[in-house]
Amino acid sequence: MTNNFQVPPRIRAIQVGAVAMLLSIQIINFLDRTALSVANPLIRQDMGLSVAEMGLLLSAFLWAYAFGQLPSGVLVDLFGPRRVLAIGLTIWSVAQAAIGIVGTMVQFALARVILGLGETPTTTSALRVIREWHDTGRRGLPTGICCAAPAMIGPMIAPPLLTWLMLTFSWRWMFVILGVAGLALVPVWFGKYREVREFRLDADEQRYLAEGGDMGTPKSVTFADWFHLFGFRTTWGLLIGYGGLNYFTWIFLARLPGYLEIERHMSLTKTGIVASIPFIGGLIGVLLSGMVSEGLIARGVSPIKSCRLPIVVGLIGAGLCTIVAAETASDVVAVGAMCCALFFGQGATAICWSLTSLTAPPSCTASLGSLQNFGGYLGAAMAPIVTGFVVQATGSFIPALLAGAAVVIIAAMMYLVVIPNRPIALPDAEARELTA
Repeated sequence: MTNNFQVPPRIRAIQVGAVAMLLSIQIINFLDRTALSVANPLIRQDMGLSVAEMGLLLSAFLWAYAFGQLPSGVLVDLFGPRRVLAIGLTIWSVAQAAIGIVGTMVQFALARVILGLGETPTTTSALRVIREWHDTGRRGLPTGICCAAPAMIGPMIAPPLLTWLMLTFSWRWMFVILGVAGLALVPVWFGKYREVREFRLDADEQRYLAEGGDMGTPKSVTFADWFHLFGFRTTWGLLIGYGGLNYFTWIFLARLPGYLEIERHMSLTKTGIVASIPFIGGLIGVLLSGMVSEGLIARGVSPIKSCRLPIVVGLIGAGLCTIVAAETASDVVAVGAMCCALFFGQGATAICWSLTSLTAPPSCTASLGSLQNFGGYLGAAMAPIVTGFVVQATGSFIPALLAGAAVVIIAAMMYLVVIPNRPIALPDAEARELTA
């Protein structure tokens, strides 16, 4: 239900400042994980690495990031996003800078693993921040900006920016510069952001957060709480559903240039321009999706249902548009269909994170978010592998795109059938709230 109070000025300033910092951190996050893909040819040549070894380096991050999600959410719920995100940002920025001085394959792989582990609390910290400072009916847009927009902004700015850094300063200095940029954000985040429990709130601010937020709820999580999450349909629906959605997304993130060059016979120059167009559609979807869910809540639809319905529509729309892109003979229609596919798919992604904050117990917001992200990045790690094998076996991207469409439609069924229209209630949750 939307908060009936006006947002107090100081809380509005905190909300805007936190979202701006989180968006900046998320963009650095994306640039750091993408840098290896951009520098791939020069690194192989300079270090004498094979294609297979580069594949291991690329996948080292994804597997570390996926499995690192399991403890990271609990840490955010236990110690708060201010501390955990600052530590994570420091760790991954040091690892990124260290890539600029590595001398062996083993050192490179270790730095990529540490990079993946350090980045794990980023999205779950954003989820926790938004739940604490934004009321239920107004979480859609900030969630989309912090949790989904960077994945679309990144592909638009990363190739030209990283290529310029690499050609101007060398690939090694590119990694060092990115690492230093991340370290520069650490004192900004840790110095400026404060959690609700660290603030002295006046009466209006307390009343606003008490009505629409989670003030007065438990702020710590136990292992028993985390373990109990696996006993709920909601957890498995989020984990599997988001895994299917991320599988679909990473077909575009990892394979779109190859599809345009091989299947559509576009030149490298044309591919560099055309490959960015679908992500514009994705960014528009992210920004509009929050308004859709918030609009449904304002019209009396329950908060959870106001997220589930747009997600299901978005995922089915993404699947149908992908089928059109695969089957059409027209390049223009194919690119337009992919633009629409990412519009629907990334719009659903943004609302998925809002749904997580609504279904999670207050003490387990980041924990449930990390489980969702764990499933998501298992799907992300599988997408390039499966797509590569399918293309190699068939000589065409069409079956791979059709498979991605099928996966994302199955993901829609997780949100439609498996996830109920009620939040998770942990054992003894009411008793903990009474004593909080």
